[in-house]
Amino acid sequence: MERTVPRTGSEEIELYIRTYYSLLRSTSEVAIGALVEAHAAMNSSLHVEADSATPDISAFLYCANRLPACIMDVRLVLLGQTQDVFSRRGYQQVEEWQEVLAPARRRRMLYDGDETLAVYIASRSDIDDLIPMLTAFQIEWHKLHTLIRSSGQMKSFLAEQAASGALPDDDMLETLAGGLGIPLGDVERLHALWGDALAARLHRIAEHDKKFAVKQLAGSFADYRKATQEWWLHVAGSVPEIDFSACPVYFVSSNTHSIVNLCSGHALRLKDDLLSFIEQTGHEALLAEYHDIEARHVPSSRENFLYYTLRQFLNANGDQARDERLADERAVGIQRIPSHHTFDVDAQVIQLSALRPDWIDPRLCLDGIDRLADSSAVILNIDYPLGMAAYQLLSQVAQSVGVLAGVYVMGKAATLNGRIGDVMIPQVVHDEHSRNTYLFDNCFDAADVTPHLVYGNVLDTQKAVTVRSTILQNPTYMGVFYREGYSDIEMEAGPYLSACYESIRPIRYPINEIVTLYNAPFEIGFLHYASDKPLREGRTLGAGGLSYRGMDPTYATSIAILRRVIAREIEVQTQREPQGA
Repeated sequence: MERTVPRTGSEEIELYIRTYYSLLRSTSEVAIGALVEAHAAMNSSLHVEADSATPDISAFLYCANRLPACIMDVRLVLLGQTQDVFSRRGYQQVEEWQEVLAPARRRRMLYDGDETLAVYIASRSDIDDLIPMLTAFQIEWHKLHTLIRSSGQMKSFLAEQAASGALPDDDMLETLAGGLGIPLGDVERLHALWGDALAARLHRIAEHDKKFAVKQLAGSFADYRKATQEWWLHVAGSVPEIDFSACPVYFVSSNTHSIVNLCSGHALRLKDDLLSFIEQTGHEALLAEYHDIEARHVPSSRENFLYYTLRQFLNANGDQARDERLADERAVGIQRIPSHHTFDVDAQVIQLSALRPDWIDPRLCLDGIDRLADSSAVILNIDYPLGMAAYQLLSQVAQSVGVLAGVYVMGKAATLNGRIGDVMIPQVVHDEHSRNTYLFDNCFDAADVTPHLVYGNVLDTQKAVTVRSTILQNPTYMGVFYREGYSDIEMEAGPYLSACYESIRPIRYPINEIVTLYNAPFEIGFLHYASDKPLREGRTLGAGGLSYRGMDPTYATSIAILRRVIAREIEVQTQREPQGA
């Protein structure tokens, strides 16, 4: 193992970052156009055609998937941490605006219905993520605008299609590909994103060039700390019956579905209803897959299949089905806490003593699980945050709970040596935020995950790098890490380890050092599943086939985390039993 701090300097990336942070210090609006040159110069691996006149549809789609649909009409983007920040800067009614969502990025956003989008940010990582996306989106919009405007025939065609409300068909897609001079596959991908609104949105692009402006309402470290504290007070206040200062807390960073599905077993008890649902709604492929699972023709997990089907069932059956699920969860000590008036990180609190062994997923039924009935410990599961928000949140939790019993993190990552769906287990993490290289005892190894992973491989003893943003990378930057053996690229491990450092040592985390976190007073575990391969073309997790298979590494890692927590707590309760009991 190399024990040197990787030297990753990219002058172009650093110049870009310095440029937008210096501009955002302004109290007035900042035009995104001022960043275009620096953005193109960094040669981003996700925006390879930034400096070309040819549209980079892949980059455009990447950004469009991470921005709300109303971005077509937005001119001004406001950045703030809390409702109070927006109110103090003249936007007192922001909470009355329409809440909008992005398909592939969880971030709290409110739209005024005209041209302004308010975005709640949890840390500077949101800025490093959002500003490059807005810039890339504007660059590609301008290319498409210019391309369509230069062809009077294409502009007229789009105007006619938009006015008539014509639905996209094969002929329209082929006409668009030929008229725009871009591959048919790219037009089909635009159609997959925009659906029936394809012609109307392209016509919108032709009629109006995009000129974003951004205004940061507050950006001090204190503002981020205030937002994080407000988030925690909301979480703790939502479960007043739990005294977090007096009970052991297992901190888990994962998602809002897999941990609670495994703990409640709600979908498993609904098996007959779920199978009837997919029969009645014509999901023949899913039904065939279920029969193949039962006949052992495929190695898929029946439980994972039912968890996936539950999501479709809830979407189709609305509030009543969701209320029944919530009632089941409350019966076993699970409480969901949506975010409120701050950034979008939901939480769930799970009382281990209330779990029912006859309900829980059978893969979690360890010997001695009945001893959990005497446990006072809880699991605090948060919807994994973005970048430095991980540091903010774990630091706040560590300061607020009595005993931090463990820190377990499941997250998505890009892999430079594996396949989509593989699980990587790092023992070394280089953090680009602090420039520290962390060496630590990861409590997980391949044996913890392999029995539960069907479609991928488990790669343990890996080296991970925490990057500042997905777009703030280029081939030179990634090549440095690959040559030094870093093959796991993600966004949260470094900030989490910085927070762990401050929970163990009496000082703030250092800068640009090799840091050891061995023999920590609580367990530390990281599991990353590969969702992207940035060094070569490849499909993303879940692409092709039945998308529930993309849940395979999610549930394999969630099972590993919960088994670890349950085993630890069984051990604690066993040690408390009097001799001879």
